[in-house]
Amino acid sequence: MTDSILPLSLQDVSYEINGVRLIKDLTCAFEAGPRTAIIGPNGAGKSLFLRLCHGLLQPSAGTVSWQNIGGRNPRDAQAMVFQRPVMLRRSVAQNVDYALKLKGIERGERLHRIDEVLGRAGLRRLKDQPARVLSFGEQQKLALARAWALRPQVLFLDEPTASLDPAATHAVEEIVQAIHDEGTRIILTTHDLGQARRLADEVIFLHRGRMLERAPAEQFFTEPQNDLAQAFVRGELLWWRLGKDNRKHSAPKQR
Repeated sequence: MTDSILPLSLQDVSYEINGVRLIKDLTCAFEAGPRTAIIGPNGAGKSLFLRLCHGLLQPSAGTVSWQNIGGRNPRDAQAMVFQRPVMLRRSVAQNVDYALKLKGIERGERLHRIDEVLGRAGLRRLKDQPARVLSFGEQQKLALARAWALRPQVLFLDEPTASLDPAATHAVEEIVQAIHDEGTRIILTTHDLGQARRLADEVIFLHRGRMLERAPAEQFFTEPQNDLAQAFVRGELLWWRLGKDNRKHSAPKQR
């Protein structure tokens, strides 16, 4: 059995650019199991949060750590799919093959995994097509298949269905569900509350770089505790509001 890289722990994590804190004092942990949706208004810090977790960004303060697994690099057991995935100038199958080759997977196993994930993602008939001529929805499915082939323990998804129509959104969500069913820990950002309801077991609500609420999905959508979370679920605009929990953190310091 493969050793788990979980839990993932963030302790007092902040991230700033040019003296402006965009992520503020985040402390949380992610165990194996549930699917987590990170939601909040534009500019809340959702994508930055994922990049800090995945190791693409280093925190300005605080720590991001994975379970100690005997010197193994935790990056080898996780993957991330971006809102606008990068497609190599290769065929559909070769895009998946390249990712597997980088991990040192031998050719026979690579061919098996390519056929398996393209079939399950509904892309087998397109395996010889140039990846860059696919529709945006097909490219997103390929990005998921490419990550799936790596068999990650943790998969980060940044707005995986942004700009997709309902049919493409449904297809992508089915793939995400299948990846979860095989035991991969899913942590995703989404602006779509309906998607969060469909995919999430728990919800994290961010606003202006702070985590204001974390709760089981059913509880969050029926009885959110934070005032800004309540407004967000009701569909109100939040860009100009601090909220009572943020106000107490944003009071000017005495000199």
